[in-house]
Amino acid sequence: MTRTHQRKDKRFDTPMLVFLENARGVTRDTSPSGAFFWTSGTYTPGQPISFAIELKTAGGRMMWKCKGAVVRTEPRDYMVGVAATITESTMEPA
Repeated sequence: MTRTHQRKDKRFDTPMLVFLENARGVTRDTSPSGAFFWTSGTYTPGQPISFAIELKTAGGRMMWKCKGAVVRTEPRDYMVGVAATITESTMEPA
């Protein structure tokens, strides 16, 4: 059976650093409305989450600060994959 995904926004598969309150991680993919990243810790679907993604731009490093909710998790070995929606975000110099 083929599963069709309908995405709201185009995803970008560029690995970027993710900063959480008590952990760091790396993105698998991002879009304007969500992100999937690998990190450590325990997360629960529906849980509010805040994180920042480091972007390297022509003008220097920027931090994309995001707030949203955990959609799903994917435990794997000593890491966990976190899919999160982004409901609020700002861009700030790093």
